[in-house]
Formats: sequence, C-alpha cells, structure tokens
Amino acid sequence: MPMRVEAYTATGIATGMVAAPGHVRAHVEGLSELIVEGSEWLPIDGSAARQAGDVKLPVDDLLLLVSDELDDVPGHAQWHAIDLDAGPYRIEGELSTMPGFDPGRALARPSGQFVLLRDVRITLLSEPTGGEVRCAHALVNRYTVDRIAADIMLGFFFPGAAMSMTLGGATTTGAAIPTPATAVAAAAQGASGAAGSSAASPSPASPPESGSPTEPARS
Repeated sequence: MPMRVEAYTATGIATGMVAAPGHVRAHVEGLSELIVEGSEWLPIDGSAARQAGDVKLPVDDLLLLVSDELDDVPGHAQWHAIDLDAGPYRIEGELSTMPGFDPGRALARPSGQFVLLRDVRITLLSEPTGGEVRCAHALVNRYTVDRIAADIMLGFFFPGAAMSMTLGGATTTGAAIPTPATAVAAAAQGASGAAGSSAASPSPASPPESGSPTEPARS
C-alpha cells in the first residue's frame, strides 16, 4: 500500500508517495536511494514549489523523513526531550531509551542510519519563528546531525555532533564526538520575499546540484 512521505534534504523537501510495500524504515535502512513518486519539490531558498514527478533521492542526503507509517514505536521505553540541528533544520522532539538505561555503562549502541523521534517540531535555523512543521514521529539521519542538546548523554546516537547537556535549565557543552515540510519551505519563501521586496522579481532558481531530486534513469 503506498505511503505518503516528506523527505527533508539540505536544499528542499520532496513530498509524495512511496509505492513499494513494507514499513518506511525498510526503504531507507541499507538502501542507497529512496524513490518518491508524484512528488512536489519545495526549495528552502525562497523559490516557488514545483511538481517534480518521480524523483530519486540518495539516502545519505536525507536529513529527516516524515511518514504516517512509522509504527515501530517502542512499547516500553523512557523518552528524553532532545533538540538537534541537521543541515538547515532545527528539530525538537523526544528520543527513546530502554528503562534503566545508563549512558555511562550501556553496551548497546544504536544500529542503523536513522533514529526515531516522537512529538516532533521542525523549523528553519535561519527563520526559527517563520513557520513550523509538527508531526507525531520522524526518522532522523543520525550521521547528518551537527548539534544535539538532551537531558542525558546521548552523543553516541549521533557521531560527529557537538553535545550539550541540559540540566534543570542550565546547559553544559561538550566537545564533538568523533565520527567512528511545507511550513518550513513557506518560512524560507516569506523571508526571501521580505529581503527582496524592493528589487525586481528574479527568474525561478534552477534546481540545486547537491541534495536536489533527480529523475530515475529510464530503461
């Protein structure tokens, strides 16, 4: 059964359907590409949205994936407030750990490229009050996160990210751990329009070379 997805990249958001059967996590874990069918491309540079048809997105370029089909939520878990920066996005939500989890003694480490967050709020770092997207669940590419803040040490979930611990309102910052959708786009478009209100309207921007969708190869 087709599932609707919103795929966030560094340059824009592809919204459309994934037709292959199975849960959405199966379409990104261990695969190199995600094909979004009948998609709309929403650039975050302020240019207009456009119909993009069937697009092929490299999984490594995905920063965040939103879908109604994320049903692999842990039944017995402790949830920790967390906010993080990934590319141009600020992502706030909750991340789960098992009951009794001790980050200093934990032997288990997250497997796979993506981690699940719940009660998610997404904004643009450049326009934090310009618009937001809220969703029940989202998958975050943990290798693309630049900064995280949480109430316990969760740095090993996000290799390469700078870690801040929030304790009773106070924040302490640690060194980076070494490495082993529509409302967001509207905010960018509004900011671009305000900045260029006194100038002539530019011609539509060409799709960016990196992070933008490409049509699947045809046989």
